[in-house]
Amino acid sequence: MTALSLLRLVYYYYVTVTLFVQLLPTTLTTTTTTMVTALSASSSSPSTSRTTKLNLAGKGTLVGTGTLGGLGRTTETETETPTTASSVLRTLYPPIEPYKTGRLDVGSGHSLYYEECGNPQGKPVIFLHGGPGGGCTEDNRCFFDPELYRIILLDQRGAGRSTPTADLTDNTTWELLRDIEVLRTTLTLDTWMVFGGSWGSTLALVYAIHHPDRVEELVLRGIFLMQHEELQFFFQHGTSMIFPDAYQAYSQYIPPEERHNLIQAYYTRLTSDDPKVRDEAAKYWTTWEMSTSYLQPKVSYIEKGDDAEFAAAFARIETHYFVNLGWLPEDYILNNIDKIRHIPTVFTHGRYDVVCPFKSAFDLSQRFPEADFIVCGQSGHSAGEAEHTSELVTACDHFAGKK
Repeated sequence: MTALSLLRLVYYYYVTVTLFVQLLPTTLTTTTTTMVTALSASSSSPSTSRTTKLNLAGKGTLVGTGTLGGLGRTTETETETPTTASSVLRTLYPPIEPYKTGRLDVGSGHSLYYEECGNPQGKPVIFLHGGPGGGCTEDNRCFFDPELYRIILLDQRGAGRSTPTADLTDNTTWELLRDIEVLRTTLTLDTWMVFGGSWGSTLALVYAIHHPDRVEELVLRGIFLMQHEELQFFFQHGTSMIFPDAYQAYSQYIPPEERHNLIQAYYTRLTSDDPKVRDEAAKYWTTWEMSTSYLQPKVSYIEKGDDAEFAAAFARIETHYFVNLGWLPEDYILNNIDKIRHIPTVFTHGRYDVVCPFKSAFDLSQRFPEADFIVCGQSGHSAGEAEHTSELVTACDHFAGKK
């Protein structure tokens, strides 16, 4: 593909996004009304059934092989007027505190923080955070019903409350897989559910491929396959056409002669011996990603770039993994997906995710048709967006047997 063709493709994508977001509320209302009218005409009489039906507005339209979730869902009952899902979207469970915290010494000087929340006798689930380097947050505990789940959060090497902060020593995908197994055996668990978003989805998939007998279910969001094309789209040229204002600061921090490979240029600075250079590069890198994670940019998220400690871990570890493509062979996840197709799996992806392009989720759905692929039609990348939150909470409730 020529550079001109690529520019045209990204431009058409941008125009489509803009128009679709502007028209979506009207489109959903019209589609919902049409579907409900058709369903009512063909349904049994009110005297024979009072069940609630779940319809998918726009199913088969702009959802690839998935189904439209989030604000695309509608409900109807025989005695109620159909309502849009905006009034019934699920939210996070209330904040909770850990009943146990601990540390794992896994070698090479790394001490990993972990915590347990919820019901000690509940269904075990491990939350794998994104980045890599992002660390866990208090909200991450709240996708799960605390009465039903034993919720386990782990800060990966160099991230969050694990120490040393931002350390790259023996920090690879393969070490992280071993760390997860160390935690599982430490907690004397035979199997568990695995939950991960963005890089967390990558790690969850690779972990399942290597340990399919240890994974009961997978709940994933923002699929990232650690492919060259994904990294090029977000960090080099693609998202730049949609967020040119944010891209300007991110790219122009690097001298023109190095801009042909921005990931490598940032990695060079983030591994510099000069702490001032490291901190400055970390701020620009992190601000770029935080600026593009929501369909409607969120100021408090963007300001995470100003948190020097967070940005240092996030940017250093991300670039460390990305210049090495996660130490994974090409197309590793897709080429090994048959090993885990028996595992019950739900994954969500924002139609307008420009951090992890929608194509990644589409490609996964093609190779993993047994999985439940939920398209969040008015969302970007972040799990904090209402549609993603609702679908993830719903999936976790389902796997816990909650009606």
